[in-house]
Amino acid sequence: VAAMAYGVGPVPRCDVVAGPGGEWVTAAKLLVSGVVGIDLLAGPSELAVLTDEAGDPVLIAADLLAQAEHDPAALPVLISTSAELVDHVEGELTRQLSGLPTARIARAALQNGFAVVATEEEALRCCEELAPEHLQLHGSRVRGWEASLDRFGAIFVNESVTEVLGDYGAGPNHTLPTGGTARFTAGLSVLSFLRRPTWLNLDRGPELEVLSRDAARLARMEGLEAHARAAEIRLESRGPLPDPS
Repeated sequence: VAAMAYGVGPVPRCDVVAGPGGEWVTAAKLLVSGVVGIDLLAGPSELAVLTDEAGDPVLIAADLLAQAEHDPAALPVLISTSAELVDHVEGELTRQLSGLPTARIARAALQNGFAVVATEEEALRCCEELAPEHLQLHGSRVRGWEASLDRFGAIFVNESVTEVLGDYGAGPNHTLPTGGTARFTAGLSVLSFLRRPTWLNLDRGPELEVLSRDAARLARMEGLEAHARAAEIRLESRGPLPDPS
């Protein structure tokens, strides 16, 4: 990361460092973030599953374990309107953990996770406050829920679509905001490699006069007289520049 950010030997200095990595990569990206652009600082992987009583415990448990086996620090969360369904999912987690090669990692991650039983309104609010990296919708009301949610890195709508498809080739990017940062940012995309400069071009006329006088007033309120004069001087009638010869 340092070689790309600063340039070394045959490696030229780059403008953007982007992509996933572990905690060391994230720390390195943080250190060079003032030197080059970065996409985001991703933490441990997250999955929130939102479901009602119609969710399939087998599929929900499989999705939670797929996230849990990433890392002992991963965060698998179940948010449901049905306490009975949560009980069934817990039993299914125990069954599916048996014989899972990554069971040790998954069990540790499950200790970080939690289950929430709430009314539908509370469940939706919980999802929005969590702003998870991955949000998966199970049950009978996924279409209505989808329209009510907008804080997530990626959303997977209906139980046929596992988050794993987002990891492996279905389209949604795998580098997504974590730790609640989906409240204000999005995942890696082509936009991460684009600049969005602005420009201003005005001819003499009423618009220029209004803007210049407003700018001068604001500048003087800040005590910046040179700013005010630079705006007002544009309003003066000025002849052609003298011939420098």
